[in-house]
Amino acid sequence: MSKKIEIIPAINANDFEEIRRRVKLVEPFVEWVQIDAADGTFTKNTIWHNPEDLAFLETPLKIELHLMLDKMEKRIEDWLLPNVHRIVFHINAANDPDFVIEKCHEAGKEAGIAVGPNESLVKALEHKEKADMFQILDVYPGLSGAEIVKNAFERIGELREFCENCIIEVDGGMNKETAPKAVEAGANIIAVASAIFNAENIGEAIKNLQEAVQKK
Repeated sequence: MSKKIEIIPAINANDFEEIRRRVKLVEPFVEWVQIDAADGTFTKNTIWHNPEDLAFLETPLKIELHLMLDKMEKRIEDWLLPNVHRIVFHINAANDPDFVIEKCHEAGKEAGIAVGPNESLVKALEHKEKADMFQILDVYPGLSGAEIVKNAFERIGELREFCENCIIEVDGGMNKETAPKAVEAGANIIAVASAIFNAENIGEAIKNLQEAVQKK
């Protein structure tokens, strides 16, 4: 399957000033940026999770929010902000995922369903006709820099098998070695945190990632 593979820098930070700083670092090199939010309701840890801050974020980049928050039906409205282009929420974080997807679409946003290692692909696929994309987490959601789970690439392949035309984003543990494997398994989008922001030269790191995945 011929496809353009996109690298999206993923920002997992404790405060908004750090988010803003990292966004500026990657602006010259990409079209999208992913910002993580977690308030301890869905993950064990807490990072930045204040939607009101986004009103003060000026960037030409398209913003994807990865919301690691529970009870999304009650909370989705808070995150449907003018400068947000895509909302990704977890399949286990909503009793009615279609309701959340519809709220996103009504606001002109893309809606994605995230599936962590302990979440059901089958359950997520029930919504493939309405979701704009799926995000497979290769790590348990929450902390940046975690190790990839053993069956990560098999899960990507399984999702691709049952949804040939779906957009699949992979998040967690992605670097020059693992990203090509994710693409080979069926991913269209690679979200990368540590391998970009821990690099000495961020532009070079993004370029190297793009070259590594396009070879696939």
